[in-house]
Amino acid sequence: MSDDSKTIQRRSFLKQSAAAAGAVAVAGTAGISQARRSKTIRWKMVTTWPKNFPGLGTGANTLAKLIGEMSGGRIEVKVYGAKELVGAFEVFDAVSRGTAQMGHGAAYYWKGKHPATQFFAAVPFGLTAQEMNGWLYHGGGMELWQKLYDRFGLIPSAIGNTGVQMGGWFNKEIKSVEDLKGLKMRIPGLGGEVLKRAGGTPVSLPGGEIFQALQSGSIDATEWVGPYNDLAFGIYKAAKFYYYPGWHEPGTTLECIINQEAFNALPKELQIIVTNACKVANQDMLSDFTARNNAALQTLVSTHGVTMRTFPDGVLKRLKQLSDDVVAEIAANDPISQEIYSSYKKFRDQAVSWHAVSEQAYLNARAL
Repeated sequence: MSDDSKTIQRRSFLKQSAAAAGAVAVAGTAGISQARRSKTIRWKMVTTWPKNFPGLGTGANTLAKLIGEMSGGRIEVKVYGAKELVGAFEVFDAVSRGTAQMGHGAAYYWKGKHPATQFFAAVPFGLTAQEMNGWLYHGGGMELWQKLYDRFGLIPSAIGNTGVQMGGWFNKEIKSVEDLKGLKMRIPGLGGEVLKRAGGTPVSLPGGEIFQALQSGSIDATEWVGPYNDLAFGIYKAAKFYYYPGWHEPGTTLECIINQEAFNALPKELQIIVTNACKVANQDMLSDFTARNNAALQTLVSTHGVTMRTFPDGVLKRLKQLSDDVVAEIAANDPISQEIYSSYKKFRDQAVSWHAVSEQAYLNARAL
């Protein structure tokens, strides 16, 4: 073989070797990237609801499923019902300290952590579901919610809404404010404080304990959510009168709380997925309640003989007066409470003004 031929052959060999090495390097890099992407992040979600409970418990399941599907399986969320991992009212602390990465509940359960948490669940005679979403997403509410929870190492997000709730189940008729005096009622949050000032005794109970308490007589009345959930709990077996409207919870926002450290450890694209999965689940729950409540109400009335009553105007007027006092006092508690209250009230005032010529005007016209 000539020297030229040997040179050409050597060059060809070197090119082939370089190409092969490059291919191996690319394949190796792709393999490492794929391995990183295929590594499953496993999170725990603790909830304040009984496992798989319609509407609320299934809402937690929906969120977990959305996160798994939207992330292509990169995040796997296991849902724990109340008492499976922690108690119903231990969810906030469990997520704050990292026992679980996510929690599903309602902000008024944590008023002991800070009274202003209640603004992000329900305010008596306050914002409806549509108005709450407007305030949170486009009125500065979400930023204030995050500011409040930052001190606890948590990131909050709206995760569903029940819409206007029912006023509750009672073992006697409510004909005047006098009938509220001495009444032992399961009612959380600001509504509970209003009842207390009306002469009643608010009792805090997780959902799974309501029926037994009402049936045994340890409470005289209870609110829960609305027909869809109340039918599932069988509350009609323990109380006769079903009152409306739900003055205490006109649009109850449920919350997802996420451990800050766990969230910040996620790649940016997974953080976006978790955030947007919450928004999808938020709308899905409200739609679920809207679709199912009336059918459940008809079953309660027609099949189970439930007696429906409206609260007298005099009772509602007095409760509203007391509610205004309670909310104003919380607002005066500290600077962050005042900041949240001012933002909430400003949004409520403009929503009332707009809905007078939109939603309310239309509903009045539709009833003609």
